[in-house]
Amino acid sequence: MLYPLLRPFLFRLDPERAHDVTLRLLEFAHRSGIDRLLATRAAGRPVTAMGLRFPNPVGLAAGLDKNGAHIAALAALGFGFIEIGTVTPRAQPGNPKPRMLRLPQQRAIINRMGFNNDGVETLIENVRASAHGGIIGINIGKNAATPLEKAADDYLSAMDAVYPHASYIAVNVSSPNTRNLRRLQQVDELSALLAQLKERQQLLADTHGRYVPLALKIAPDMDDDHLTALARVLVERRVDGVIATNTTLARPGIADPAVAAETGGLSGAPLALLSTRVIALLARELDGALPIIGTGGIMSGKDAAEKMAAGANLIQIYSGLVYRGPKLVAECIKATAN
Repeated sequence: MLYPLLRPFLFRLDPERAHDVTLRLLEFAHRSGIDRLLATRAAGRPVTAMGLRFPNPVGLAAGLDKNGAHIAALAALGFGFIEIGTVTPRAQPGNPKPRMLRLPQQRAIINRMGFNNDGVETLIENVRASAHGGIIGINIGKNAATPLEKAADDYLSAMDAVYPHASYIAVNVSSPNTRNLRRLQQVDELSALLAQLKERQQLLADTHGRYVPLALKIAPDMDDDHLTALARVLVERRVDGVIATNTTLARPGIADPAVAAETGGLSGAPLALLSTRVIALLARELDGALPIIGTGGIMSGKDAAEKMAAGANLIQIYSGLVYRGPKLVAECIKATAN
């Protein structure tokens, strides 16, 4: 596609501005049909996971299309599934700008966006308008103003709203950019939250006559003992899938102290080894009890294959798209087709 020609222009813009411009260009290309002429296609290997049949194992990670405003245009790039959000029950502006930093030398991004989104009702309107027939995951979180002890109320409210419109629901308790959110990954708190979510999931399944799987998105910054205990909770609470991983608070490969001191989550190439370690440990501990969606640092088809070899059933990309463009999708599909 034209991305290698556009990238120098986009990289001269503020990262958040470049993000918005890229989505507008992508939407224009899709609506005008240009994307069909320029896109690279690849035949994928269908994968069944969480009771869903994915046409290929390569998905878009949450965060790129927070409000679900560009589902059809993104799906046209060849993704086997699209995850939108993170969405909160009420609209919120997120953290103060600037809140995104590119690190081109490291092929990385630091972001502290803070779940900026237009709220769950707007997202639902966008999903309906897209009329997309493929697999859509909806990633849900809590509002920043909601006290942590009331977090379950936000997750349950968002789950109620998105359930009829989602192929699966991803529960984000691992963003480093909402104050204290990661405390919900502590074993006791997580078990209690998942118990409420699973109870509501069954009620909604009975109400709507359709079971929508529930996946948990986790951080890469836990030690082995914590991950082992977390895996046990996932099995005990009969969670349908786990997404490993979110961004990291660590700064692997970032030598500049000023850059390393920037607050927010690090994604891109430096995250690859951390997320793959988590995937491998989960694969060992879960022993096939539930599928793993691997994400973090996938910048090439080789990286995608490594995530699958570590134990992922599906993968997701985001930061790699910033540096490689849409051709990364086809490359990853080819690499995971065997």
